[in-house]
Amino acid sequence: MPKFVLKSKLSKKARKELNRQRRVVWEFSPVTKTVESKKRYNRKRNARDRYDDSGTGVSLDPPFDPSR
Repeated sequence: MPKFVLKSKLSKKARKELNRQRRVVWEFSPVTKTVESKKRYNRKRNARDRYDDSGTGVSLDPPFDPSR
């Protein structure tokens, strides 16, 4: 049976190995995900995605007829 040694008394190499054994792999990233502001300029974002074209599209629906 191995003797108990305080973590502070272990060598750097031994502490790293002990930490590696205790570390677990997460199924998801524990880092909080943040939504970036759309007002900020992002050079990687496509220029066409910056403006919402939802109101300028062509509608294929027939016009509203109140007499029906």
